Amino acid sequence: MSDERQDEHRDERWFANARDRVWSCPAVPADVLAFHRTLAGYSPTRLVELPAVAAELGVGRVFAKDESSRLGLPAFKALGASWAIHRALEERALAERALAERALAAPGPIGPVTFVTATDGNHGRAVARMARLLGHKARITVPDGVHPAAIAAIEAEGAPVTHVAGSYDDAVAAAARDAAADPAAILLQDTAWPGYETVPAWIVEGYATLFAELDEQLAVAGIEAPSLVVVPVGVGSLAQAAVAHYRSQPNPARTALLSAEPVTAACALASLRAGCAVSVPTQTTIMAGLNCGTPSSLAWPYLHRGLDGAAAVTDAEAAVAGTALRAGSVDAGPCGWAGLAAAKHALAQPGARGHLGVGPASTLVLVVTEGSAANPAGG
Repeated sequence: MSDERQDEHRDERWFANARDRVWSCPAVPADVLAFHRTLAGYSPTRLVELPAVAAELGVGRVFAKDESSRLGLPAFKALGASWAIHRALEERALAERALAERALAAPGPIGPVTFVTATDGNHGRAVARMARLLGHKARITVPDGVHPAAIAAIEAEGAPVTHVAGSYDDAVAAAARDAAADPAAILLQDTAWPGYETVPAWIVEGYATLFAELDEQLAVAGIEAPSLVVVPVGVGSLAQAAVAHYRSQPNPARTALLSAEPVTAACALASLRAGCAVSVPTQTTIMAGLNCGTPSSLAWPYLHRGLDGAAAVTDAEAAVAGTALRAGSVDAGPCGWAGLAAAKHALAQPGARGHLGVGPASTLVLVVTEGSAANPAGG
């Protein structure tokens, strides 16, 4: 078949990334999991086996890492928010101590801090919750398309919410301006851009706990390593954490990684296809937490070098996946549906199973990022 003919029949919603399979990266700090274990209410989230899904996909075993209840919230975001707030307060204390020492004075307590961020829902609620628990404040900015119930949940944490007409990228820009204008504020954004990468790196480090738990849970199930892990992608920070975890191991190619996005905001897939980070226009999707048009500048090099593939799914495909997850006792929200929908779409593409190393005996893990209480379908 000619190249022109192949391009004509190319599936625009699937991309096989020809990455360097010997590339590796540094591991995240080992003290992140230890920190999370000190938090009130911490426990590992469930790992649920889905035999009916495994039969449908034609693989050996499928598991869902169910993030519907994480530190009292219905999504994984509290892992990153808690660690980043901890590190930000630690850094501020060090800076104030240094100032006191130069002034030959005793350092005083850290004054009230306001954490500012933009969100599609889950991250903002996590920042507001963790700030409140530590005696600080938060201000949250949201774009169009965030469900009123998600906004109400943020406000219930005591944080004022400002709506910005436009996209998630517009909300991020507004939150950055808000924080820059307030000396008592710290921007706690879960996406990075040139000049703003320290805090997003802390958030990614926080997400590492999810994958450390997963290793331990799979070992109990008699599995040394999964064949494929499917990770939903918004700006790419969770996928960056997955890459950092699996590509820092002695055999960095042992586990394949597949990203999952809505077709209305598939910035990772578009960037992989282009070979460089690109922005895409976004539209409304029930997968509101994934409705992001630009990859994090910090995440992109990891996605480019560490992902094996990317798949984009429709809202209808995600809803069908949600029904299958509920049948397996996983009460996921729309963003949590994306991974199964992406796995089904990718594995149906010619050559995809070979590219991803998936066969009849393979073990797949779906990272189910949120529960049904996080972002109601339709918003």
